[in-house]
Amino acid sequence: MRFPADTALIVVDVQGAIDDPAWGPRNNPRAEQAIALLLHAWRAENLPIIHVRHDSVETRSPYWPGAPGHPFKPEAEPAADEIVVAKTAPDAFAGTELEARLDAFGATTLVVCGVLTHNSVESTVRAAASLGYRVFAVADACWAVDVVDLAGQSWPAEAVHRLSLTHMDREFARVVSLRAALDAAATAKQRQRMKAARGGAA
Repeated sequence: MRFPADTALIVVDVQGAIDDPAWGPRNNPRAEQAIALLLHAWRAENLPIIHVRHDSVETRSPYWPGAPGHPFKPEAEPAADEIVVAKTAPDAFAGTELEARLDAFGATTLVVCGVLTHNSVESTVRAAASLGYRVFAVADACWAVDVVDLAGQSWPAEAVHRLSLTHMDREFARVVSLRAALDAAATAKQRQRMKAARGGAA
């Protein structure tokens, strides 16, 4: 698997608010560590990164801008020169500057991670695919929470996570592992480096 040199990492809603007990049990407790590794890899290769921040319009929401959980989690803290796009809906493209920011990078390929798998991640992946981007979702770098369906049955977070990834895979994105994403990021600019080396030798 290869990523082009314009591949943007989109980190969705990784804010302290997601730790609020109101969300209920989650899966994938190592997701934050995986997200930190993705950020490190993108920074090391100087690939584009956009952090998506949810600014809820509901004052009771843990994602409300005045709430203690509104800031980013330490593992996903943006660097000073990295772009932050604020959203108020699950879809990170809806009413935001995300597409314009990606256009400025010339991005054709997106790697998406964050929370929740079945909410903002899936919504953003579906929108990105509809806009014509090539999309990858990193299974290890997102997580879900328990969901109660219309019949009152509770579905565990791991099942919700897997089903959401299944909805995305092949139809809207390619679901990949953390290892595959890191390996692809490490070689994204390989052709550029080879061309530069040949030019220098000449």
